[in-house]
Parts: sequence; C-alpha cells; structure tokens
Amino acid sequence: MSPIEVLDIGRSMLWLITMLVAPILGVALAMGLAIGVIQAATQIQEMTLSFIPKLAAVAAVLFWVGPWMLTLLVDYTLQLFTDIPSLLG
Repeated sequence: MSPIEVLDIGRSMLWLITMLVAPILGVALAMGLAIGVIQAATQIQEMTLSFIPKLAAVAAVLFWVGPWMLTLLVDYTLQLFTDIPSLLG
C-alpha cells in the first residue's frame, strides 16, 4: 500500500466527514445566530432559551437528513471493504 493510496483514503474520509457534519453545524449556527439576535433585542439572557430550540432544530435535521447520511456512510464502508484486496497487494 503506497503513501498516495493512504492519503487518498484519508482525503475521501475527511471529505465524507465534512459532508456529514455540514447540515448539522449549519442549522445549529443559524439557530444560534437567530436566537442570539432575539435575545439581544429582548434582553432576555436565559441559557435554556438558546439550548432547547437548537436541540430541536438539530434533531429535526438529523431526522430529515439521516437516511442520506447513513447511505453515504454505508457506501463509503462498502467501497473500503471492496478495495481491501487491491490495497493489500
């Protein structure tokens, strides 16, 4: 197994991780920003006020995008398993 093959596997793994976490982080960031603006405008600084909506939004995104994420993970894993014989020699 050459170093180039190892780097290619690592690069594809990092790209997969980026694709998997992007929707979750994007929604959490947008919700945090929106709630922060609302809290600044109303001067209500309650910690649970920001936590619960973000948790609900992330849960909704996981429910909505979860099958796509699982498909990506399964496809990547199957690709790795099928490439094992060619990578070993």
